[in-house]
Amino acid sequence: MNIQWYPGHMTKAKRMMQENIKLIDIVIELVDARIPLSSRNPDIDQLAQNKARLILLNKVDLADSRYTNQWQTFFEEQGFFVAQVNSQRGTGVKSIQNIVMEACKEKLERDKRRGIKNRPIRAMIAGIPNVGKSTFINSLVGKACTKTGNKPGVTKGKQWIKLNKNIELLDTPGILWPKFEDETVGMHLALIGSVNDEILISEELAVSLITILKEHYEGTLYERYIVTEQAKPIDILTQIAKVRNCVKKGAELDIVKAADVLLDDYRSGKLGRITLEYCE
Repeated sequence: MNIQWYPGHMTKAKRMMQENIKLIDIVIELVDARIPLSSRNPDIDQLAQNKARLILLNKVDLADSRYTNQWQTFFEEQGFFVAQVNSQRGTGVKSIQNIVMEACKEKLERDKRRGIKNRPIRAMIAGIPNVGKSTFINSLVGKACTKTGNKPGVTKGKQWIKLNKNIELLDTPGILWPKFEDETVGMHLALIGSVNDEILISEELAVSLITILKEHYEGTLYERYIVTEQAKPIDILTQIAKVRNCVKKGAELDIVKAADVLLDDYRSGKLGRITLEYCE
């Protein structure tokens, strides 16, 4: 399943980020804790060269904590500042200001030597669509400053937000990159809802998810749907259609509806805390 999605507004958003990066002291990159590698846009590394970096493993409530801790160590060993957050509930968000100040310590000391006082740190919030940037900002600031939604493309343009006298935030639209070289990356992004569902074949995506669950989370499908996990993935999807009464007119099973039920259950955490990528 080869999934590609790069609408025109993302080119405009990337250009805007390039134009503003000279104003930025630190890039705060949100990734989805369920797919920490697939949800990292390689363009952001290029964009953020010579800037302080903070990676936020967001949506940790939906990810398997065993793997999230391993991913934190993985990124820290690469030289990033890293934090685990659940923007929806505010878990871990209070620590972010202190981490930003620590990450920008050299910049602050440099300003001090030059006699520059009270100049706030400017942080760019970056990440892929539907990774939770706006929700994170609202949680950090403590009020609704940005629009939020559970589908990609809610944030359309840049927005400066003053956190306090020490830190200013630049919110940016979620951007992907022009081509996913690895088909698995596209599949992972589609599974968490970062790709427009209208271009996807939900049955194929559901079969991919079932395959992962059978291998890494045995018992999850049985517990949720009372299905036979030893069956082929497509047959399990058919069982889900029967169990959830997904039928068309004429009592024909509606496999597409069953696929949507499974995908919605995964994205909302009803299947439990499930990570799709693992540290080797």
